[in-house]
Amino acid sequence: MESDPLKTLELKPKLIEALSTVFDPEIPVNIYELGLIYDVDVNAEGLVGIRMTLTSPGCPAAQTLPVEVKAKAKAVNGVSDAWVDVVWEPQWDMNKMSEAAKLQLGLL
Repeated sequence: MESDPLKTLELKPKLIEALSTVFDPEIPVNIYELGLIYDVDVNAEGLVGIRMTLTSPGCPAAQTLPVEVKAKAKAVNGVSDAWVDVVWEPQWDMNKMSEAAKLQLGLL
């Protein structure tokens, strides 16, 4: 998929807002603040590509989180379709969490 910088700039804030409503079932922080979303790209036709990871390969939400992420992305006005690629490199660790997430979990 060839990313469109203008379309990405237009839709990325809305997509981040939508993805911020998805929570890891084991951690009371949304997946964006947890650092599980690695990349969000949009092409000229509104197709969204999301590269994400999970907290561990054995995550119990491995089947449901990507489906929920795709549904939230597709619900954003201006998005024609979405795909989610779950990757394991780079491996997720607590350093990928935002300061807000670390504060919420009492890690700061």
